[in-house]
Amino acid sequence: MRIDWSTLALQAINVAVLVWLLSRFLFRPVSDIIAKRQAAARKLIDDATHERDAARAERERVHAERASLAAARDDALKAALAQAAAERERLIEQARADAQALRDAARAQAEADAAQRAKELDARATRLAVDIAAKLLARLPDSARVAGFVDGVAASLAQLPEDVRAALAAGDARVQLVAPRALTTQEAAACRAAFTASVGRPLEPDVRVDPALIAGLELESKYANVRNSLRQDLATIEAALLSDDDGDH
Repeated sequence: MRIDWSTLALQAINVAVLVWLLSRFLFRPVSDIIAKRQAAARKLIDDATHERDAARAERERVHAERASLAAARDDALKAALAQAAAERERLIEQARADAQALRDAARAQAEADAAQRAKELDARATRLAVDIAAKLLARLPDSARVAGFVDGVAASLAQLPEDVRAALAAGDARVQLVAPRALTTQEAAACRAAFTASVGRPLEPDVRVDPALIAGLELESKYANVRNSLRQDLATIEAALLSDDDGDH
């Protein structure tokens, strides 16, 4: 077998030219296309990876937000329950305090009403006792209704200031002598004599009958009033008893 080197060289040159041509016009474009496709694929992969990471981050964010919302909801629920429990306790305590205040007010009112009723009963009893005493004293004989009271009026007159006694004896004094019954001549004379002695000058009072005096005498004028009667004594006793009852209650 004989090798033709020239032919072999020519074939080698053809192969080299073909390889150059292929690399120049086929392999390079193909490699560029492959590179571009690889770059596009890498970009797609990178984009997909970025989107996957973004989606994962979004899921984690949503999960964290949901967890935060759930925790906030639980905290709000716990706070609301605690507030409701505190408000319930406050309302219960307020209701208890209001009920106690109502009971205290009712007790105080009941005690005040009882005290007022007792005061009214005491006053009625006092007035009844005074009325009974007045009725009993009204049975005194006529002889005892005046005579024993003249000296008392005279003594009270003597204790009045000088100017008052002078005014009582003046002509325009208009002094009235109140008696439980009409005076006898002797009783009227005894009164004038005793009163004149006490005043130091003549005293001529007008006599007026008032059975309500029960017994006793009273001198009335614009300058002074002198009372010495059972009506006045009973009124004084009644006032003292009622005053004592007020102090006790």
